[in-house]
This record gives sequence, C-alpha cells and structure tokens, in this order.
Amino acid sequence: MQLHDVWFVLIAVLWIGYFFLEGFDFGVGILTKLLARDRPERRVLINTIGPVWDGNEVWLLTAGGATFAAFPEWYATLFSGFYLPLLLILVCLIVRGVAFEYRAKRPEEKWQRNWETALFWTSLIPAFGWGVAFGNIVRGVKIDQHLEYVGNVWDLLNPFALLGGLVTLTLFTFHGAVFTALKTVGDIRDRARKLALRVGLLTAVLALAFLTWTQLDRGDGASLAAMIIAVAALVAALVANQVGREGWSFAFSGVTVVAAVAMLFLTLFPNVMPSTLNADWNLTVSNASSSHYTLTIMTWCAGIATPIILLYQGWTYWVFRKRIGTQHIADAPAGAVH
Repeated sequence: MQLHDVWFVLIAVLWIGYFFLEGFDFGVGILTKLLARDRPERRVLINTIGPVWDGNEVWLLTAGGATFAAFPEWYATLFSGFYLPLLLILVCLIVRGVAFEYRAKRPEEKWQRNWETALFWTSLIPAFGWGVAFGNIVRGVKIDQHLEYVGNVWDLLNPFALLGGLVTLTLFTFHGAVFTALKTVGDIRDRARKLALRVGLLTAVLALAFLTWTQLDRGDGASLAAMIIAVAALVAALVANQVGREGWSFAFSGVTVVAAVAMLFLTLFPNVMPSTLNADWNLTVSNASSSHYTLTIMTWCAGIATPIILLYQGWTYWVFRKRIGTQHIADAPAGAVH
C-alpha cells in the first residue's frame, strides 16, 4: 500500500469520526425543537453536548486540512465545485457556535429562544447538507479533462444526493435521540427513547434504499459487507433502545454511522471524485495526491499528534459522562449555565 492509499484511509477515518461525533451533536440540536417541551428541557439537551460540541468539530477541521495537504487536486475541485453548499454549511457551523456561546448571555426569554431556533436550523441544515455532498462525491460529478468541476449547483440536487441528505438527517437525529436517552434522566429520557424508535424506523427505510442504490451502482464485496454491518447495527440499535439498554443502543447507532460512511469510501476507492463525463477524467488517489515527501512528513506528524488528541477528547467525555435532568438546571442568572 502506497502513502496516498494510506492517506485516503486516514481521511476516511477522519470523516467517519466526524460523522460519529458530530452526528449525535447535530441530532441533539434538532431535538431542541422536536423533543424539548419547555425552556428547562431545552437547556438539558444543550447541556448534554455543551462540553463536547467544539471538540467534535475538530474532526472536520482536521479532515479538511488533511485533504488540502494530502490531495490538493481533490480539495480544489471539491471546494470550487461545491462552493455554495459548503459555504452554507460553514455559515451554519459558525452561527451554531455563536448560538452555543451567546444563548445564555442574557436572561430575556426572547433572546434565548431566538438562539435556540438558530441552533435548531444550524444543526438541521448541515445534517442534510453533508449527505447531499457525499452523495454527489460517490455518484460522481461533471469533471472535465483539466480535472475541474464544470457543472452548476443545480446538478448537485439530484435524486441520489437528496436521498443521501435525508439519510444523514434522519440517521443523525436518531443518533442524537439515543444519545439523549443515554445522557438524561426522567421524563425526557423516556420520550427520547420513544422518539428514537419512530425516527429509527424511518431511518432504516431510507438508509436501506440509499445503501442498496449505492451498492448496485458501484459496490463490491467489501462495500456489501459494510452495508450489511450498517443495517444489522441499526436493527440492533432499535432493539436495544426498546429494551432500555441506552448504552448498547448508542454503541450500535454509532456502528451504523461508521459502517455506512465506510461503505461510501469503499465504493469510491481508488477514486476520490468520479467524473460523470468520462471515466478517464476521474480524480483518483494517484493523480490528486501530493508528493511522496509531503505525505511522509504528514504521516510522522499525524502519528505523533493523533494519540494525544484522542486521549484528550476521550478524557473530556469521561469527565462529563453523568446523566442530567431538569432537576439539575438551577435558576441561576443567565450566563451561569450553558
């Protein structure tokens, strides 16, 4: 295996980690409107991800930076061709971060309600948008002989990509509902489990359709194995949720995310962005990669930094592992509780 193959795998791992972590993060943001009934319950939901949401986004920054350094042609074509949708996602992530930090800075209910509305929409739009983006990456886009995207934004809104967006939206919402059940106590915990069942069943239908379409279009034995794992894990997550085993349910929903995203990357390799105009114009791990020297330096840096980051993030989750409920939301001045 050459270094550009290794870095394709590493970038896939970074995206898998991002969708696993930010997936339930987005899901909880969506649940602030779908599950929470009042202001204290919205604060409970926000507090379940308050200590970790910014750390989850580090995976996105690392994935983008690694793509830029390891596969500059891929990065250039992707970010120029998908400029508007990726800009929309970026704006949402910026506003979302501001909403987390500013929501509790003033006590007025209208002020907090507006930021909570912003949190909902800036969770929902990226959850849908990432599915559309990756649906197009897997399906292929209009890339010419100069390895440049020559389509327009409307080409990205095709049935396959839109179905991919619905899958990530429902899957992340299910992942978030299971996480909420794992992290809360009382009535909100019970309602999260019931909502997880409804959303999970819808997710199963959409995911099975999307993954089957993907497999039939460009899959192989490895991608089929990943698809089977994803579907089986989703069923297991639903069963565990029904019997009240939230820890197992969250673990299986995480496996669903991991296996589904892994399947997309398995169907891509050795391409990174297929061309729908001519297969000879596909962006591949070889024609889109940096020099061997660059990849070697990156490998050493990643080998040193990655274990440290994983240990720190794991420690953060361990520190904030306890469940919370409305009884833990004190009537403190605004700004005291985020």
